[in-house]
Amino acid sequence: MAKKRKKLTKGEWSKSDVSTLKKLFPSNPTAKIAAKLGRPTDAVKKKASRMGLRKSKKYMKSLGRA
Repeated sequence: MAKKRKKLTKGEWSKSDVSTLKKLFPSNPTAKIAAKLGRPTDAVKKKASRMGLRKSKKYMKSLGRA
């Protein structure tokens, strides 16, 4: 039996979602954050970009990117 997927949220971002995004984005995989928020990965990338959020240097280095 297939695992039931959580329905993805569309539209407005709650203050809680924005706060979670701010806290998690610099040091966590975007796909993991998207799953936690129940949103598409592209929506999380776009929102983070519009908010001016960036991945931390430490996180990028851990991925092998400087």
